[in-house]
Amino acid sequence: PLRVLVYNIHAGKDAKGADNLERVATIIRESGADVALLQEVDRGTERSGKVDQVETLRRLTGYFGAFGKTLDYQGGDYGIAILSRWAIVSDTLTRLPVEPPQHRSGVSYEPRGALRVVIAAPGRQLHVINTHIDPSREDFYRLQEARTLLTIASSLRDTGVTVVMGGDLNSEPSSAVIGLFAPAGWRDAFRECGKGTGLSYPANIPVKRIDYLMITGGTRCTMATVLNTEASDHRPVLFVLREGR
Repeated sequence: PLRVLVYNIHAGKDAKGADNLERVATIIRESGADVALLQEVDRGTERSGKVDQVETLRRLTGYFGAFGKTLDYQGGDYGIAILSRWAIVSDTLTRLPVEPPQHRSGVSYEPRGALRVVIAAPGRQLHVINTHIDPSREDFYRLQEARTLLTIASSLRDTGVTVVMGGDLNSEPSSAVIGLFAPAGWRDAFRECGKGTGLSYPANIPVKRIDYLMITGGTRCTMATVLNTEASDHRPVLFVLREGR
């Protein structure tokens, strides 16, 4: 089995803004995750005390790690990360552009990306894609980002390798964004095997299911559950996968 954790860590803080990175590391370890897809990760920012959060999580968990920078922020970097029990052979961040450029509050633009890694899992190479797409009320930008994400993931899958893809998609199951995945040959792993509602946000009383893992081909989900913790403003979602029937 392959255990995958999807977790928006809110820059290592809980919903009240208290630093909680060590607790995040404990959750990752105690979940038994082989791979963790993390969103909202800081490296050297003022708000996080100039800490390299990926390096700290690597030290606290004993995992390998890769970071994908999507934004310059407060004197450091902000983005997404993947931790792995096994060695990470390579990592690549691909931008998810939108048109027209998105101006948010304060005339700021937060570009999005997809972090792809190759992991030297036992007996095979595993390809993992992590992302965190736009949180706007409307789907306009998310749809563009999701289409690019699917192009990346499906092109990789079509080479015959094992691929899993997930992250904070800021989209509920009935949305047009999630509706793009099934026609492209990707399955919502929680829908396939999840226990409970899958609601993961906000952490105190979850009302939205926006954190996903998508699988394809012979990969199947045997168990998925939302972990009950308020270490971040999201709850982590743990998936157990197997290859073949």
